Amino acid sequence: MIKYIIVDDEPIAHEIIKGYCNVLPKLSFVQHCYDAIEAMEYLKNNEVDLVFLDLNMPKLKGFDFLKILQNPPKVIVTTAYQEFALEGYELNIVDYLLKPFSFERFIKAVNKVDVSDKETSPTSNVKKKEQSLFLRSNKKHVQVKYEDILFVEATGNYIKVVTSDKEIQVREKISDIMNLLPEEEFFQVHKSFIVAKQCINEIEGNRIFINDFVIPIGKVYKNNLKRLFE
Repeated sequence: MIKYIIVDDEPIAHEIIKGYCNVLPKLSFVQHCYDAIEAMEYLKNNEVDLVFLDLNMPKLKGFDFLKILQNPPKVIVTTAYQEFALEGYELNIVDYLLKPFSFERFIKAVNKVDVSDKETSPTSNVKKKEQSLFLRSNKKHVQVKYEDILFVEATGNYIKVVTSDKEIQVREKISDIMNLLPEEEFFQVHKSFIVAKQCINEIEGNRIFINDFVIPIGKVYKNNLKRLFE
């Protein structure tokens, strides 16, 4: 579970963010904070994994608040001011949401929280197996565990995520999906294919065999496969 707090001086922003989070089972709400001072006091005695942070608040601005924290948690910025985006990325923020943002855009930001997790503890591999992402398909949001994905295929304006027991069609670019997947576990092997390392049965010539599927290897992507043998 990802424990989160909301730091924003607007009550309606709290309602929207918490409403979105309630749909995602991996998120666990712990605290409302209506200014950065209140958030700073809360974080002195409590640990959280994620902060949804507005920037233009009274008393102390969002970025100034982050610079004060010694060990800041991961942050998703939510603000109406686009000009702050560059500084936000310089502070290594997970993502930047420009108000008003859609649920689909919100999900993309939350999915990045898992992907950007660089834990190296002995238990990190166990945690990775529990990680997942949400995909919008047929007006629904479907949760898919990384470990269940066999491969991803791009077909026109859609991608097809193939798991051990189903196929999920999503209107996305293959590059966007690649950015959401753990890079040590997934490889792009063709302009239209991403494969899961753990699911590869055989590699023969320019073909990868995964169960009954045959995946082509593109010439420009052959170097990616070298990582399999490192």
